[in-house]
Amino acid sequence: MPKVSLDGTSGFDVPRHVAIIMDGNGRWAAARGLPRGEGHRRGVEALRKTVRAAGDLGIDILTIFAFSSENWTRPQTEIRDLLGLLRLFIRNDLAELNTNNVRVRIIGERDTLSSDVRRLLEEAEQLTLRNDGMTLVVAFNYGARQEIARAAQRLADAVAAGRLSSSEITAEHVSQYMDAPDLPDPDLIIRTSGEQRLSNFLLWQSAYSELVFVPTFWPDFDRGALEQAISEYARRERRFGGLAAAGS
Repeated sequence: MPKVSLDGTSGFDVPRHVAIIMDGNGRWAAARGLPRGEGHRRGVEALRKTVRAAGDLGIDILTIFAFSSENWTRPQTEIRDLLGLLRLFIRNDLAELNTNNVRVRIIGERDTLSSDVRRLLEEAEQLTLRNDGMTLVVAFNYGARQEIARAAQRLADAVAAGRLSSSEITAEHVSQYMDAPDLPDPDLIIRTSGEQRLSNFLLWQSAYSELVFVPTFWPDFDRGALEQAISEYARRERRFGGLAAAGS
């Protein structure tokens, strides 16, 4: 793992997998008397900066919560804005991501998406399939409970087909049927805007993740904010349910 030096501290390992709940676009816009759509547009700019910063810092995997399965309950005008920004991001930024050796992967439910949105997501994955640099995981139409339910359905199918006995099912088996079973769990989950909850994001994978909640609205998030979150992560002692040392 690469070592970085932040805020004058000695070098330390950056987290391999960072996940971000990008929250606060609407409140950022409201505080400035702007329409919510402008907040989402500025949020895309913040995403560009963050992806570049993550690559510079040597983060292997960056997972972003782009669109939740609950977001469909928002006003149709806002949903159109969000989907329009997805299209623009893929059309305008995919070439740069590919040039920078970034691999794009998508998690979430696809069957209920419109065919044009599915094609965009598949295009992003296929174009960058052979890249072996940083992996950008986009959680789109994603909900953690829904992901766990899909894994349970796949396990049930395996049992029904005789490939697995119900008595043999372990936590490892469940992990193997999640949306991206080959990826490690996030080391660090960041949520912006001051809210302190996971909101149905990576509930299974976050069992031992470090959580950092920052007050910054997502459109104002930048490399400095990412570095500060990593600094906070580096100060923590991860035990994974055990003890760091005898007698601790």
